[in-house]
Amino acid sequence: MVKQVVHTFYDKWAICSFYIFKDGRFSMQYICDIKLNRSISKASYLYDLPVIQYLSKHKSIPLTHNVTFFVGENGTGKSTLLEAVAVAYGFNAEGGTKNFNFSTKNSHSELFEYITLAKAKFPKDGFFLRAESFYNAASYIDEQQDLIKSYGGISLHKQSHGESFLSLIQNRFGGNGIYILDEPEAALSPTKLFTLIVEIDMLVKKNSQFIIATHSPILLAFPNAQIYEFSEKGIETVSYKETEHYQLTRRFLENPEKMLKYLLED
Repeated sequence: MVKQVVHTFYDKWAICSFYIFKDGRFSMQYICDIKLNRSISKASYLYDLPVIQYLSKHKSIPLTHNVTFFVGENGTGKSTLLEAVAVAYGFNAEGGTKNFNFSTKNSHSELFEYITLAKAKFPKDGFFLRAESFYNAASYIDEQQDLIKSYGGISLHKQSHGESFLSLIQNRFGGNGIYILDEPEAALSPTKLFTLIVEIDMLVKKNSQFIIATHSPILLAFPNAQIYEFSEKGIETVSYKETEHYQLTRRFLENPEKMLKYLLED
């Protein structure tokens, strides 16, 4: 829906904007804009990423909805940007809250040093859930005995990968928070993805914001979400059914035999 800026203010981070939508919804997110604050050297591997080329030209990526998805092919920079947002916000690079203090390998990029996050309000809760390093975060939780109760009272390592993901979200995410999720579908079956959609909806109704990098056409269907599709051409806002993930999945499910014949025959 078309949005109209109705007020703009300055804070110590950046400029934030209030938005009002045609259906009367009011938008003022915890993170309302991602801005590139200086140029990135051509010598950096980051320079050639499509997301960096886009930011160099357009300077910012506004976040105007309670749920924002980053979707696109591998190598376009969506997870790199998501990680940078999480680290710039103060979360541990391998996942967790701002209070998590562990590092098994310093593998995150320096992109967080080049971005500024515009913030309109402060959350009471927050978490960076990263599928790639979730094992490390779960191990840290196990080591901090006083944390176990906040995560359901059972070690996340004593649950299946998918169960531990949902257990964390259902027990630790309390609402009034900013939640950054990197490919949460990696551990979840289609049925559990539906459960995740329900959990996200309940948290959104508790004044929460989600920024999610995903490949899941099921998760992307979340209503009233903002979808940024990353490609070699840059970034553009698209509707759910305009995403390549939806279109390819639908084409395959409608005629898998034809698609497989096309893929496998010489």
